[in-house]
Amino acid sequence: SSERRGPVSRHYIRQQRRGRADTCLLRALRAAAISTPRSDKMPGVFLSANPRELKGTDHSLLDDKTQKRRPKTFGMDVKAYLRSMIPHLESGMKPSKSKDLLSADEVKQWSESLEKLLANQTGQDIFGNFLKSEFSEENIEFWLACEDYKKTESDLLHCKAEKIYKAFVQSDAAKQINIDFHTRESTAKKIKAPTPTCFDEAQKIIYTLMEKDSYPRFLKSNIYLNLLNDLQANSL
Repeated sequence: SSERRGPVSRHYIRQQRRGRADTCLLRALRAAAISTPRSDKMPGVFLSANPRELKGTDHSLLDDKTQKRRPKTFGMDVKAYLRSMIPHLESGMKPSKSKDLLSADEVKQWSESLEKLLANQTGQDIFGNFLKSEFSEENIEFWLACEDYKKTESDLLHCKAEKIYKAFVQSDAAKQINIDFHTRESTAKKIKAPTPTCFDEAQKIIYTLMEKDSYPRFLKSNIYLNLLNDLQANSL
């Protein structure tokens, strides 16, 4: 019986049990990785559940492994990712004598400034998906909504301003942006008599946040570096 075993024997048994438990856990994780369906939007990326739903649950071990694995997985198949996300780029990703829809020089210019990145439709899409991987896609969605709002006809300003405010600015917004209390209150007052510039203050804060925080990490990410290297190789 276990009572008759000495300290060394009990220690040995505990070590054996821990070893078996670790082996079972490793097998379970491998099985989950194999059986998990691929995301339709990003081939090569495995998602076990909605990322936002995982935030409130106890998945610390899985989250740690996902975080460590993400950079490698996220850039493992850039061509397939872009073909799925932006179908018209498929021909541009292949070596061709004709002018590519997306050139290496164009992608390289994205590293010069966030302004140049966001001025390009493809750049917006790729940067937006990078922000999704960091759970901060509300920043670019708000910025783009503000850019669209500025072009709105005057008789539609009130309706569109309300939608943007409820979606991104108000304190209980589903995609609440990170702005200070003063700016939030100031924006709330401005939309009561909306003008094309009533979101400018908040938009500038979010742009600066992306420029100083997310944008530098994007330039170091595998998705950007692999895309640039891929296009440079195809242009040789």
